[in-house]
Amino acid sequence: MKLLNFIFGLLLDFDHYAFVYIYPLIAILGITSITILSKIEYTDPRNQSYNKNFKEAVKQSVNSMIQIIKTNKPYRDFEMGFMLYGFAWMSTAAVIVIYFDRVLELNYSSVAFYKNAYNIVAIILLPFFGKLLGKIDPRKFAVITFLSLLLYLFFMGLTEFIPSYVNFLGIKIYYSLLLSFVSYGFFAATMALLWSIGSAYFCKDEEAGSYQSVHLSLTGVRSIIAPLIGIYFLETIGFAGTFGLAILSLSIAIVLMIFSMKKKYKMI
Repeated sequence: MKLLNFIFGLLLDFDHYAFVYIYPLIAILGITSITILSKIEYTDPRNQSYNKNFKEAVKQSVNSMIQIIKTNKPYRDFEMGFMLYGFAWMSTAAVIVIYFDRVLELNYSSVAFYKNAYNIVAIILLPFFGKLLGKIDPRKFAVITFLSLLLYLFFMGLTEFIPSYVNFLGIKIYYSLLLSFVSYGFFAATMALLWSIGSAYFCKDEEAGSYQSVHLSLTGVRSIIAPLIGIYFLETIGFAGTFGLAILSLSIAIVLMIFSMKKKYKMI
């Protein structure tokens, strides 16, 4: 898969409009995979029946989410940290794409090289961090995750001011950008775990679905506003200012996680 990503980058350098036929092909493969998965038979062992209509079900879900946030303080701290992290990540996602083009002048092959690099780092680290998450408080694990993203953005922004690089087969290898994407590899490995199962730490087994629904709903809220805010910051305070605000947001999230652990809430 990583090799295919790199080949796609080379193809885009050769033909900038290669995505016109590559993306439809990927869509067809995605639909095919969903079709195959949908044919797997599954029977819910609980054999529950639901008599509520759609409006009542949504109302009950919203009330349940509000109640969880009100009563479970450590989980509320955890989600507040995630909101701050989400703002930092989503507000810079589109900005970084523009940064690659306007400031670093990277071609598609170079971008593919960096993306493959962080994915390789993430794959190597996933087994280790998977074991670690099972042994420590997810808020402590979140500190590692948020810090790795902070370093990613820090070295990313630093590349504008220390633009030293070597050119290898048409690929611009910036020294500080390598550090940035190694940090992102740590982030990708830890966030893949924390985002998926971190919320389950704060509840009973049968409540995991409700807690994850809160987590997903808050993700949707920040995804609506953060990218637009990021572009606004880019236009008003530039790349360095935008990265700086994102780093500040992550710093606050880290401090929040540390203070939350020190409060010694009673865990479920």
